[in-house]
Amino acid sequence: MPDPAPAKFRIEPLDRRRHDRAAFSCGAEPLDRYLKQQAGQDIEKRAAAVFVLTPDGATVAGYYTLSQYAVAPGELPEPVIRKLKLPRYPELPATLLGRLARSSAFKGQKLGELLIMDGLHRALDHGRHVASIGVIVDAKDHRASLFYQSYGFAELPHHPNRLFLPMETVSGMFRRL
Repeated sequence: MPDPAPAKFRIEPLDRRRHDRAAFSCGAEPLDRYLKQQAGQDIEKRAAAVFVLTPDGATVAGYYTLSQYAVAPGELPEPVIRKLKLPRYPELPATLLGRLARSSAFKGQKLGELLIMDGLHRALDHGRHVASIGVIVDAKDHRASLFYQSYGFAELPHHPNRLFLPMETVSGMFRRL
């Protein structure tokens, strides 16, 4: 499968000694604070895997997090449950794309697309070894929700700004490449 990041950038696991988190600013204080203050702890505690987009191995142009998640079938749209023929378990395994942010210094370079596609690719690859019916995201606002919807994510009926993309759809996205 091709690497979604162009040669100018690479996506790699966050290394607190190498990556300059202090200089990162995306314009959303909670996302900035997370990378600067919480991401390293989440990695150590295995609460989230944090991946950074970097042009030089030190500068953080963007980042995203992945972690395991459980979703109750009742939270998913009924047509999705029927189409995917999901079992009626109390909870179903999913992957959480918890945070995704692009540095303001790199605005206009379509790095959000690189980040989301890499995250989806990793979620798909991980889903081959640890079950996951799809990817869940929590959009920070309406604009972010529209960004995710442009990649096929559907809003969950009972959770504003929480969206879902079936792993079957993710798989199809990469088959076309």
